[in-house]
Amino acid sequence: MRGSNLKVRTEDGTQDLRAVWFDNGKAMMIDQRELPHRVKVVSFDDHKDVAEAIRNMTTRGAPSIGAAAAYGMCLASLSGADLDRASKDIKAARPTANDLFFAVDHMYTLLTKGSDPVTAADGYADMIVDKCTKIGEYGSRLIKDGMKIMTHCNAGALATVDVGTALAPIRKAWADGKRFFVYASETRPRLQGMQLTAWELYQEGIDHAVIPDGASAYYMEKGVDLIITGADRITANGDFANKIGTFDKAIAAKHFGIPFYVAAPISTFDFDMKGGKDIEIEQRSGKEVTEIGGMRIAPEGSPALNPAFDVTPAELVTAFVTEKGILNPKDIRRVMADE
Repeated sequence: MRGSNLKVRTEDGTQDLRAVWFDNGKAMMIDQRELPHRVKVVSFDDHKDVAEAIRNMTTRGAPSIGAAAAYGMCLASLSGADLDRASKDIKAARPTANDLFFAVDHMYTLLTKGSDPVTAADGYADMIVDKCTKIGEYGSRLIKDGMKIMTHCNAGALATVDVGTALAPIRKAWADGKRFFVYASETRPRLQGMQLTAWELYQEGIDHAVIPDGASAYYMEKGVDLIITGADRITANGDFANKIGTFDKAIAAKHFGIPFYVAAPISTFDFDMKGGKDIEIEQRSGKEVTEIGGMRIAPEGSPALNPAFDVTPAELVTAFVTEKGILNPKDIRRVMADE
């Protein structure tokens, strides 16, 4: 494993970690369910357990899910499991993030051609990190001193193996000496913004505050200069799926005239899918809404609906920040031709 840009403060000092990696025959992950209270590393030696870790959100964020899937395929190959069966097991873990399917297909192709499983999976993870580094370089040009920036969910190093997508430009701009402020929306019901994004910003010493999801328009009206989110799947026409609540922010940004950017590697683009209506939206357990820490906070007998993602139409997107540059939605067809 190459070095990491994620600095983790512990009682023993600062430690560099990736969100997902491979060590001594096992897939290793930071258990994101434990953050921000403690940094717990878990390991897996069976591809089915990796699939479950993706399903139960031990690891999350489209690129990190892709890397976990790559290591799952690696484990399947090392154990002599049937790769067709393993591919189906891993792809069934979650339905919305395109990186999951991209990574499994990528690994399947390499493994059936005889590639070394660990080298192939490490190569996939390193490829994600390289792409995110470029996203940071391109996106940091959008950030100026004194800006107020808003983001949603987590699209930092935890979500992308290392560096980040939406947080990559923020991390790079801060490292370059620019000073600004970040509003991190809490992102109900799993609270990725509060528990993960805010934790990463704290590790980096970046000025920020957590805000309730419902306060987003309030702060936009007071003055937000730029909004940047990640994405789980981007279709050929520029519609994209991201964590529930993203669509709300895009609508409000349009109303206030605030630029709305989406940061994602090309592996998140699904060029075979024409538009957002074709995206399968994962429906998760209502307990994620009605319970906190296992304690029910909703009235007994009141059910909850819990879509994990929503779809934002392309006309609300200012541009996509990718490893190939900053692309307008209309530029996607040009990228499709290159792919």
